[in-house]
Amino acid sequence: MYLYRPIGLFEYQLIEKSGFKNFPPRLYWQPIFYPVLNQKYAEKIALDWNTKDQASGYIGYVTRFELNDEYLAQFEVHTVGDDFCQELWIPAERLDEFNQQIIGEIEVVNIFKGEAFTENAELPEIFKTSPDGSKEY
Repeated sequence: MYLYRPIGLFEYQLIEKSGFKNFPPRLYWQPIFYPVLNQKYAEKIALDWNTKDQASGYIGYVTRFELNDEYLAQFEVHTVGDDFCQELWIPAERLDEFNQQIIGEIEVVNIFKGEAFTENAELPEIFKTSPDGSKEY
């Protein structure tokens, strides 16, 4: 099954650093990783949210990646709004396991740039370390 994930600039940079093999760990306040089931929904999030969000660098990338249907069957599909707004909720502590199930590479299938996007965007300070300073992202 192909899944999609809308991401911002800084998450893109971490995926690129992994050789397009892994999604980065969730931040301490993000208990779930939520890939979406269709490109239309991923594009809606990337355009409506990421392009307006400083923490995304005002850019939305739509990624696509493949996983085995049998592995994904353990996760419930959640519809969060319109009928096409479907996603899986992967507990953050299972993201490493999820990443190991990705077949091939994570690919970018679309990009949306917001009005405030600049090529030299920097990660906002709040996202650089955990609250106790123990983890750098």
